[in-house]
Parts: sequence; C-alpha cells; structure tokens
Amino acid sequence: MRSEIESASGRFRGGYSHFLRETPLWKLAGSSLGLPCAEVWLKLEHLQVGGSFKARGMLNRLLSNPIPASGVIVASGGNAGIATAAAAQALGVPCEVFVPMVSSPAKQARLRELGATVVVTGAAYAEALQACLARQQQSGALLTHAYDQIEVVAGAGTLAQEIERQGGLPDSVLVSVGGGGLIAGIAGWFEQRCRVVALEPELAPTLFQARAAGAPVDVQVGGLAADSLGAKRIGAIAWEVTQQHVKDVLLLPDAAIRNAQLTLWQQLRLAVEPAAALGLAAVQSGAYTPRAAEKVCLVVCGANLDPATLAG
Repeated sequence: MRSEIESASGRFRGGYSHFLRETPLWKLAGSSLGLPCAEVWLKLEHLQVGGSFKARGMLNRLLSNPIPASGVIVASGGNAGIATAAAAQALGVPCEVFVPMVSSPAKQARLRELGATVVVTGAAYAEALQACLARQQQSGALLTHAYDQIEVVAGAGTLAQEIERQGGLPDSVLVSVGGGGLIAGIAGWFEQRCRVVALEPELAPTLFQARAAGAPVDVQVGGLAADSLGAKRIGAIAWEVTQQHVKDVLLLPDAAIRNAQLTLWQQLRLAVEPAAALGLAAVQSGAYTPRAAEKVCLVVCGANLDPATLAG
C-alpha cells in the first residue's frame, strides 16, 4: 500500500498542487482541551478542496484511468460526490452523483454548485449505490467508488504521509470509519509504526460488526453521522488492511459525537460535520484513554455541514 500512496503523491505533484491543498497540522497541549495526554494533533483536513479528505482519493482515481466522454459517476452520502464533482470540474469532464435521501441539503446544494448532475434516491447509501451501478452500465461513465477502490484508498493515504512529513510520527491516530477508505489509507501508510484506532458511531458499526462476524456483513445504519459514515458494509480493501494494521475498533454514542462537534466549534471555532468529531469524542468520553505522555493525532476529516446545526 505504501508504494501506491507514494505513486498517488507523485501524480498530485505532477501538476495538481493547485487543486489539492496541504492542510494544516495543528499541535496543541492536551490540557488546552482538557484531555489527559501530552499533545493533541489536529489534522485539519476539513479545509481540503471540497471540504473533506475525499478529494485526494477521487482525484487519484480520475488521474489513474482514461475518462470516457460520458464522464464520471459516483454514489455518495455527499463528501465523495463533492470531491468527485470538484475533481471532474478541474479536469473539465461531466459528473453524475447519486445520493441517498439522508444526504444533507447543504451537501446536495454544493454538488450542484460544482456542476454535477445530482440524483437523489434510496433511503441509505447502499440503495443509492445500486442505482448508480445500474446507471453506469447504461452510460459507460468511469465509476468512482466512495471508498473501495485501490486508487481511492491510496489517495486517502497521502493524508497520513502528509501528517508524517509535517510533524513526524504521532503515538496514535484516531480515525472515523464509514466504508473504510480513510482508515485503510492511513493504516496502509503507518502500518505498525504507530497505533491506528478505528472509531465508529454506535448506530453505524460496519467494522465493529465485521470483526464480530469474522467477515464483512451488512448492518443497519443511522444516527447523527449517517450522511457521511452511513456505508452499510465495510469495504473489502479496508477489511484486509485493518485486519493487518488496526487492533482497536471503538463505538461512540451520538451524544458524545455531538458534544465533541460543539467543543470543536465553541473552543476552537472549527465548524466540522459530526464524522469529523469522532476522534475528540473518543478521548473526551473515555472510550479511548491515552497515556499521559502520548501524542494523539485526530483526523478532522470533513466540514460539509449546515452551520445552523452548531447553534446548540
């Protein structure tokens, strides 16, 4: 996986540094947030193009394959679609995005602003994906999967490479999991060199339930972060990588996620979506207990939210 991530970085350097951003790594004393660890590193990936880490994987997918005249197509809870639409706009190709009804109006509006054709269908991501696959068979467009293609995972892995270049190796990295593209890329880069911890909402436990069953299984998903962490099943690539490199899978209640989201806004003025708050929620709630001298990296992965939801 590390070689694929290095190849993705090379593609990005070959003329696309104007599109992707090197997002800041913000190092704070743990005590500044009332956390029992020496340092908290916030990887501010919500400042990425399209408002999430997804831009890395989507651009790598598009750059790695010929794009037909019908353009590109993707099913997404919102963020992967936004990233695909942004990459398609940068490359001057058409883009069609299938989103479930749970996808937020803010994300749907952003997709249209980027010039994408938006199809809203299905109660959850899995149903939008099935409709997307049927449409792709008709149009022949290049399919970009939200999390389960090697180019997408490798692109996400450049985030971990960037963390190491900016700050060195943290002791631990806490990563939100939906379909698993982000944690697969991060764990694929760090391997066993630091502790990578998977975090999921209690109401969307795809990796947790796969571990319990011994293989990926379909699960019911819902709750606060369902629009971005609402995959019905952990991806095959993420399953393989996390089996090798991720020991801990922790579940978090919506109340803890919401509290962390408000903390990020009220104390640091970081306006992020619920999925981006799971790392802080894990430490705040005690689900993850760092050592006193630990340097904990929290991946703040997305910012596609309705700002009105922070008034609480």
